[in-house]
Amino acid sequence: MSIFSKIIAGEIPAHKVAETNEFLAFLDISPLAEGHVLVIPKKEVDYIFDIDDETYMGLQMFAKIVATGIKKAIPCKKVGVAVIGLEVPHAHIHLIPMNRVDDMNFSRLKLSPTQDELAATAQKIVEALRTVTN
Repeated sequence: MSIFSKIIAGEIPAHKVAETNEFLAFLDISPLAEGHVLVIPKKEVDYIFDIDDETYMGLQMFAKIVATGIKKAIPCKKVGVAVIGLEVPHAHIHLIPMNRVDDMNFSRLKLSPTQDELAATAQKIVEALRTVTN
């Protein structure tokens, strides 16, 4: 069972920003930028291109909605999208607020926000998503 499946099961806490029956979005605990969100299918599949077509398309649509909320909540030019797939054996999409291309450089030093800072960021995104989805 991946760490993401443990988050889905509630065995590991996470700062969730959006959830449906099929998908979950939560803050990366070692973000490249404030508002760095991971979007995952609840069904554990290691490689994103092994996901069935319907789930894959749903995941992309869910990510698009979450990205809209991130952009409203976190000052940035755009929300970047990355799929690396090597660090956790559970398909996931990184959504990263960015102002410069190097904001998406995964080899640079990550931020170390406190739990309170993560909670505040998550709340900003949740509130922004309410305006997007209502």
